[in-house]
Amino acid sequence: QSLVSSSKWLQCYGLKRNKLSLSQILAQIGFQHRKDYVTTLGKPVASRYADGLFPQYKRAQDGSVYNLTAKKELILHFVDCLMGAIELYKQRMEWLTSESRQIFGVIQERCIVIVLDFGTAAPTEFDLCRDALSMVLVEQVIQIARFNLIWAAQDLMKWQQKPTPVSEHTVQAAVMWLWKLDHMTAVSHTSSAEALLEAMGDEAVSS
Repeated sequence: QSLVSSSKWLQCYGLKRNKLSLSQILAQIGFQHRKDYVTTLGKPVASRYADGLFPQYKRAQDGSVYNLTAKKELILHFVDCLMGAIELYKQRMEWLTSESRQIFGVIQERCIVIVLDFGTAAPTEFDLCRDALSMVLVEQVIQIARFNLIWAAQDLMKWQQKPTPVSEHTVQAAVMWLWKLDHMTAVSHTSSAEALLEAMGDEAVSS
């Protein structure tokens, strides 16, 4: 049943993906009740032949009236399409606000440097930060091209001298390096700025 529903929605989405706004739907299930200027009366007058002949829908935005001519099957088709679109938006929002994306957003750049600034975090907070960073490495960094890590300590520490190609091996190596860091390493007031400048000094880095 799930496969049938998905197939039905994909077909609907493929045919109607650009035609699901209210005005576009109304144009496909009816026609606008028109007004025309009558010279003898000196004002616009709406046609009356459709009064009582069709169900009518009045748009709150501009007051325009549409005569609805579609059969029930076509209306239900648009209901299916709209419900499918709503479900896709829900799934997208759930994905965007889950796991590492909830903390870091979605990493879209292909070459990045992550600057680690733990400040004077307590050991438990330090571990929570490393858990979160491990998650973003395994879930998101694995999807891009190149990356590096720089720790904003008194003496800047780089995982690699330059951004390195992404692979399962390099991501796991970065996670291991992260968990070997000593949270007692001294920090300075300028270490964060220095680490950012160091990260941005490589023209290949986009974020």
